[in-house]
Amino acid sequence: MKVAMDVTPLRLTRAGTARYIRNLRDRLDVEPVAFGGPGRASVLVRELWWYPFRLARPGGGADVLHCTTYYGPLRPRVPTVVTVHDLAVLRQPQAFPRWTRTYAPLVVPRVLRAARRVIAVSEFTASELESLLRVPREKIRVVPNAVADMFAPDGPQAAGDYVLAVGTLEPRKNLERALEAAERLGVELRVVGARGWGGVEAPGWLGEVDDEELGRLYRGALCVVYPSVYEGFGLPVLEAMACGAAVVTSAGGATEEVAGGAAVLVDPLDTQSIADGIESAIARRDELRALGLARARQFSWDESARLTGAVYGEAAA
Repeated sequence: MKVAMDVTPLRLTRAGTARYIRNLRDRLDVEPVAFGGPGRASVLVRELWWYPFRLARPGGGADVLHCTTYYGPLRPRVPTVVTVHDLAVLRQPQAFPRWTRTYAPLVVPRVLRAARRVIAVSEFTASELESLLRVPREKIRVVPNAVADMFAPDGPQAAGDYVLAVGTLEPRKNLERALEAAERLGVELRVVGARGWGGVEAPGWLGEVDDEELGRLYRGALCVVYPSVYEGFGLPVLEAMACGAAVVTSAGGATEEVAGGAAVLVDPLDTQSIADGIESAIARRDELRALGLARARQFSWDESARLTGAVYGEAAA
């Protein structure tokens, strides 16, 4: 079975979607396909022509097309599998650029209707697909993300007493409240991630770092705070736990699901709740380290690749 996999996001981001694609691509027998770059002209051509029309015929004798985000052909000529990482653009449209919040609601539902199978990265995202877009549950397969071997508890640690936040500088990551919570406690907040949109600024922003440096920062942190308003999975939660860090994250969504009882849960809209969560996580570091390491071991990219391969087989049948 020949599978064409869209790897275009690797040209656009190093965040969670890129980690997902790299880890599956390296474990599955797929033919990568991609188009364009981050420039505005590329975005328009890609989203108005390449995804909806050209990708319908991926070429190379492909038996299955895997669209690794919810952008894909409207009328695919081969069985298509579409991965949905989250539906934040529908739940939090104000947190996205105007083009994205206009384009996605018009196109994504049609892409998912045309797909043979839809992969959700969490049970939470599967429920969002059902409730927001009426995707039939029998069409959805949950295949979670995982964490790379480089994120491990043993290794060098960054120096200093600090709390760490990881995520693109964008409104839904809720960095403003995390910063205010850290200020109330008198602790340094270091922020790692790409510059995004929405005018979000962070005084402790370190920019993007490589995985080796990210591992050092996870291991050295007093705790990792990830109070995102909305996530479809929340990969930094899992990476931090795999490195032995105590984690604070949002209650009531995908990050609570990923944490699995191994993190301090807070109300992301309440700055004092976040501050209390940071204080609790620091006090419980040893306990949370053990819980987090055990939780992280339940996720494996090898298993995620196996499950994804099974979805390809279902789509081709």
